[in-house]
Amino acid sequence: VKAAREHNIPKDLNKVLENKVMETVLGLCHVKVSAVEVACSGDADSEGIVSKSVSSHSDLIPGVYEGGLKIWECTFDLMDYFSEAEIQFANKTVLDLGCGAGLLGIVALKGKAERVHFQDYNSTVIDEITLPNVVANCTNQGSSGEDRKASKPPAKRPKKAEGSPDVLSKCRFFSGAWSEVTQLLLNSNKPFSKYDIILTSETIYNPEYYSALHDTLAQLLDKNGRVYLASKVHYFGVGGGIYLFEKLIEERNVFRTSIVKTIDQGLQRCIMEIAFKDSS
Repeated sequence: VKAAREHNIPKDLNKVLENKVMETVLGLCHVKVSAVEVACSGDADSEGIVSKSVSSHSDLIPGVYEGGLKIWECTFDLMDYFSEAEIQFANKTVLDLGCGAGLLGIVALKGKAERVHFQDYNSTVIDEITLPNVVANCTNQGSSGEDRKASKPPAKRPKKAEGSPDVLSKCRFFSGAWSEVTQLLLNSNKPFSKYDIILTSETIYNPEYYSALHDTLAQLLDKNGRVYLASKVHYFGVGGGIYLFEKLIEERNVFRTSIVKTIDQGLQRCIMEIAFKDSS
């Protein structure tokens, strides 16, 4: 089980975006992964996940690399759903669980969330992708305006990034297994309150992780909180899927669930809302 650690936000935010090539999707900047793969073939990837992923031609290596270098399609389904359902993030505490690029948490930040925490299994993903994406989207260091190419970090440090200390002070970044991150949060000296909203996309592909995921949600969600989980209906080759996870939830009898959206293009996908049975 991969130990948990919290990643500090560097004081010099330009360092975070140094040598990063940015692209945009749905109005958000994100690090171009192929450029990260080149940059990380050396020392930047202490876990070696980039070389392992490239050499095995695999987006998933269970227990080693859990897919965080790639933006999976259900992330966009969930972003669309936020708009359609007018999900309100203002003044809420939010966890982006299995965050990868962190786009869901970034949407919550832009929606004026009170606090947003990001978790990914791999520390390389947090350092090389999640943190740069948050900096690029939530401070004018990375403002993806038409004024400059998103792929070019500023040559010299701009005047204090507008709102940057403010926005980044709302964020915390964690890597490690869910169970370990949960213990780190619950046993920390830092004040911790449970999350109003937990966002998670494509985290139920492997049934072996269901119990850990269920326990994490049960331990970290506020009593009246909501989980929004986006998933393919079935993950061919790995065996997981929405109905299998729903079955485990029913057996545990802690949560109630509802499928709030089904997407039929390509592989069928859906969005599930999860809440405690006795919540309001």
